[in-house]
Amino acid sequence: MSASRIHFDHNATTPMRPGVRALLENALGRPMEGNPSSVHAEGRSMRRRLEQARERVARVLGAIPREVAFTASGTEGNALALMGAFLGAGPTRRRVVLSAIEHPSLQRAADTLAKLGAEVVRVAPGRNGRVDADAFLAQVDGTTAVASLMWANNETGVLQPVDRVARVCRERAVPFHTDAVQVAGRRPVRLHEVDAAMLTLSGHKFGGPPGSGVLVVRRNTPFHSVLGGHQEDGLRGGTQATWLAEGLALALEEAAQEALQGEVPAALAALRDDFEARVQRAFPDVLALGAGAGRLPHVSMLEFPGIDGEALLIGLDLAGISASSGAACASGTLAPSHVLLAMGHTPARAQSCLRFSLGPETDAAAVDRVVEALREQVPRARDAARGLA
Repeated sequence: MSASRIHFDHNATTPMRPGVRALLENALGRPMEGNPSSVHAEGRSMRRRLEQARERVARVLGAIPREVAFTASGTEGNALALMGAFLGAGPTRRRVVLSAIEHPSLQRAADTLAKLGAEVVRVAPGRNGRVDADAFLAQVDGTTAVASLMWANNETGVLQPVDRVARVCRERAVPFHTDAVQVAGRRPVRLHEVDAAMLTLSGHKFGGPPGSGVLVVRRNTPFHSVLGGHQEDGLRGGTQATWLAEGLALALEEAAQEALQGEVPAALAALRDDFEARVQRAFPDVLALGAGAGRLPHVSMLEFPGIDGEALLIGLDLAGISASSGAACASGTLAPSHVLLAMGHTPARAQSCLRFSLGPETDAAAVDRVVEALREQVPRARDAARGLA
C-alpha cells in the first residue's frame, strides 16, 4: 500500500488549486503593500485589486459588485447574514425560520437571536434528509424577519428545495438566506436561478485559500451591520485581505467552469456510486443516507450498523485515509450529529455514521484503497462497539 494519504474529506476542506497557491506565494514574496482603505498610491493600488476581485466574484454569481462582501469564512458569513437581517427588520418582524439541519454557525446565531427576543422556528427534514418546501414555507409569515435554508447539507450532501423557497420568500417580502458553501464547484451557483436575498460561500471548500469567504447581500435587503467599520460597504468591518480575495476569485472562476462543464461532477458521482456499491456488497447492512433524495455528486454518508464510529475513524486514519464522522467532536468526546438526530436517528445510530467526500484528485485507485481499508477496519470497529456495550 502506498505511503501517501488519501483525502476523503473534501467537505471539511479541499486542496488549494495550483494557480491560487502560486498567487499567494507571489503575494507573500512581495514587499509590504498598502491598506486598501488608505488614500495614498499604495493603498489605491490595493483597492483596485480588491475591487477587481469583487467584480470577478460578482460576475460568476450573477450579482452586482456592491452586493459582494468579503468575509473570513463561511461561518462568519452565515452568522452575519442571519443576525444582520434580523437586526435590520422592523419591530413587528421577530420570527427567524431555519431548518434543523443548518450548519452550527447558523444554529448558534439563531440561539443568540433568541436571547435578543427572536422567535426561532426550526423545521425538521424528512428521514431522507430533505426539508419539505411546503413545511418550511408554512412557517414563513408576515412576522418573519429572515429565513435560512442551506443549498446542500454539509453532512449528507442532500440538496434542499432552495429555488422554490427563495422565490416564495421574495413574494412574501421575507429576506431569504442560503448557505451555498458546499455547492460551489459541484453545481452552478447563480442568483438568477436561486433568487436568494443573501448567499454565503467559503473559499477553502472549492480550492481557494482558508480564511476567505463571501457574503452576498442583494440590493434593498433590510440589513444592519453587526461588525463596526466602513469596509465592505458597511456590511463587515476590518481591513480586507486583498490577496485572499484574489485567491478566492480565481478559485471560484475555475470551480464555476468545472460545474458548468459537468465533467468533474459526473466523474465524482460515478466514483461515489461505485464506492457505495462496493462497500454495500462487502457489508450488506450498510446504508447510504439520502441516496434517494438527490445529493451532491461527491458526498457519501454511510451508516455502519453496530460499529463504534470513533474507532472506525481512528482505524482509517492509521491506514492513511482521512474521513469524517457524522458527529462533531467536542471536548474530546463524540457527540451525536444534530443533522442525523433531526433525520430521526437515535444517538447510537448517529454515532455509527461516517461521511466520505471525494474531490477532483480522487481516482479509482483511491477508491480501491478505501474499500480495502473498510473491509479490514469495519470488523474491528464492530468488535470495539461490542466491547463498549
